[in-house]
Amino acid sequence: MTIPALPALPAPFWLLLLALLAVCVVSEPLEAQPSSAGLRAGTAVVDVTPTRLPVLVNGGMTSRSVDKVKTRVNARALALSDGSTRIAICVVDSCMMGRELLDEVKTLAARRTGIPTNRITISATHAHSAPASMGCLGTDADPAYVPFLRDRIVEAISQAAERLEPARIGFGKANAAAFNASRQWIRRPDRVEVDPFGNRTVRANMHAGRNWDDVTGEAGPKDPDLQLISVQSREGRPIAVLANYSMHYFSDQDISADYFGLFCEGLASRLSGGAAAGVRPFVGLISHGCSGDIWRRDYTRLNEWNDKLAIEEYTRGLLDVAMGIYRGIRYQENAPISMAERRMTMNYRVPDLQRLEWAQRIVAAMGDRLPKTQTEVYAREQILLHQKQKTEVVVQAVRIGDMAIATTPCETYAVTGLKIKAASPLKQTMVIELANGGDGYIPPPEQHLFGGYNTWAARSAGLETTAEPRIAEAAIGLLEHVTGRPRRPWTLPNGAAAKSVLALKPTAYWRLNEVSGPHAADAGPRGLHAVYEREVTYYLEGARSAAFCGPEETNRAPQFVGGRLRARLTGVGDRCSVSMWVWNGMPTEGRDVAGWLLSRGPDYGMAPSGEHLGIGGKSGHTGRLVYLPGGANAQPVAGSTVLPRWQWQHVAFTREGGEVKVYLNGKLELTARAPEGAAPEQWFFGGRSDGDSSWEGRLDEIAVFSRALTPEEAARLAIP
Repeated sequence: MTIPALPALPAPFWLLLLALLAVCVVSEPLEAQPSSAGLRAGTAVVDVTPTRLPVLVNGGMTSRSVDKVKTRVNARALALSDGSTRIAICVVDSCMMGRELLDEVKTLAARRTGIPTNRITISATHAHSAPASMGCLGTDADPAYVPFLRDRIVEAISQAAERLEPARIGFGKANAAAFNASRQWIRRPDRVEVDPFGNRTVRANMHAGRNWDDVTGEAGPKDPDLQLISVQSREGRPIAVLANYSMHYFSDQDISADYFGLFCEGLASRLSGGAAAGVRPFVGLISHGCSGDIWRRDYTRLNEWNDKLAIEEYTRGLLDVAMGIYRGIRYQENAPISMAERRMTMNYRVPDLQRLEWAQRIVAAMGDRLPKTQTEVYAREQILLHQKQKTEVVVQAVRIGDMAIATTPCETYAVTGLKIKAASPLKQTMVIELANGGDGYIPPPEQHLFGGYNTWAARSAGLETTAEPRIAEAAIGLLEHVTGRPRRPWTLPNGAAAKSVLALKPTAYWRLNEVSGPHAADAGPRGLHAVYEREVTYYLEGARSAAFCGPEETNRAPQFVGGRLRARLTGVGDRCSVSMWVWNGMPTEGRDVAGWLLSRGPDYGMAPSGEHLGIGGKSGHTGRLVYLPGGANAQPVAGSTVLPRWQWQHVAFTREGGEVKVYLNGKLELTARAPEGAAPEQWFFGGRSDGDSSWEGRLDEIAVFSRALTPEEAARLAIP
């Protein structure tokens, strides 16, 4: 090959070029090349149970130590090579591990294995009964355990890297919805609680769903998918399974690996029976899916079975689902591997001067002792955040053939994992949280408005309010990089019901499938997008999934928490219709009006020509549809059917000149006279124009028509 002559350039340019090349080499260290092509895999399990007891344990508000071991805790590692690139994935039975510790582990492991530090992923299972390796809330890291854990993780990664053998790999998933549920619930607007700083800000909180009378609905969706990446020898001998599931922890006693350890042992028991002598044993791993707002108790049901199960029975049920997945997995022997990492500096939400002075007074009164109360815990946290100011977070993405993994270093909400998976260029994608750091909860920005434990500024939830979209975007961008493909759009397919709506040629059709605001996309051809107000949360289960999205997708809907959806529609006058699905979360006797569904009028006001449709409350017409023509002092007209709480209902509003008809589930529910005057162009959904009694619940599939629907059309849109 002939090398063309380089142009003559000034010496300083060449010096700069050499310096840049040197930086590139340092930032991407070279690794030893495996000797054979094709996928190879190696595994290891190293016991990380403390040898010195008692030991500090994470997971509580205040410090605690434990002197008994119920089950061993382990570091489980999987190393993979495609012949040119090697990576290591390690999952540790720990509540969480700080980035500084894990960076040290990676540096030591890289020296021993030759695997670059940015091709090593280390995550925590989030067992709340594991030794403390980082400080959080009232518990400090155990000083004797941290160096012991560091060395044991290095050993696990090193052993896995030494044991590479020819392998094949496959992916599978199944719906395991019976084993997790949302634990973050929206409280009623009249039952907001006080936070540790003395302010009445707690509109949402963990486990508030225990008392149905206190809440209006879940604050976000759950991710029901149990996912497996299975590795076998070329002959079909099980080598490893890396599982991923979004369930916070079960809760166990003493030193324990929680259900995570039982799951790994159960996989090994079911898959490694009868292994030949001298063959390395199978290794099961389970990584933590995005479950910052997820637990096992389903508060939508009374006497839920999984609230009464022992941890062993719960784990066996999840293992049964896993084995069903495993039997259907197909494998590939040639799986190209690529991995990328991004490090970002993020600010902490540091206290203002008033809160800092409050914290300093409390901490000074404590002296040298650890905090004993919630107030003392959060006072100390303010001091620590003020000292730190900012931190570095690590996000990674891995491609293994037609499979992908993304990581977040935080306790990430399920909706964030769903966002990342929905946008990933590869449909077979899992998201591992608490990887490469333990940077606390990152609620989506809108969730910060609702307060609660997951938002209270501390090391457990201290990152800036934009941390969630920044980390999600970084993960999606890295997935694009390692796959060489663009992200998939956040859209759901049009099922038969959606096509029926579009066939009627609506003026605007908002399917409300957004993962975030502020825009609600118009599914029709006119592009009349609506705008969400701030107090809305997104991507919960919507109406009639199979009908609107097909059998393989979940229809999505927003939960309104005092905010409204607003749109200005010109040309929609006194001949119009609205088709919408409604899900009321407010106890109907909780306030004078349970909530307003749709409204026309000036923002923050009422107009004589306005009109409003809602559900009556304790002031009258309790639980029934109510139509109010004109101003606030007008007389309402009510239907006769009580709408059950927390159930989807179809409502069709039609107006033909001066006559209004409202259909409930395809049947005429009420008729009324419309107000006189030009109908306002400003529309609100999920609240009245003046802001009174905004909707507390979900709305879905809102279509506006510039004509009155016929009774037959209203019935057809109701979907039996």
